[in-house]
Amino acid sequence: MSSSSYRGENSRAQSIVLFVIFFALFLGGIFAMSFWSLESFAHAFVPAGVGLGLCALSFWVPLTILGRSNSAGE
Repeated sequence: MSSSSYRGENSRAQSIVLFVIFFALFLGGIFAMSFWSLESFAHAFVPAGVGLGLCALSFWVPLTILGRSNSAGE
């Protein structure tokens, strides 16, 4: 089977743009966690919440919303 017969759901440019967007979200989550400290409530939970939220969003959106097509039965 040649690689030219494979037809993905997205174009290569669209796949690259989506990867860059969600990788940036993931890196933003890691960067937000760098502000995590135990000085006060705001210093402990705000960066942690933002960081975990961005990291979770960077995985959840591609896997659920952008994940699979509805053509599984075909």
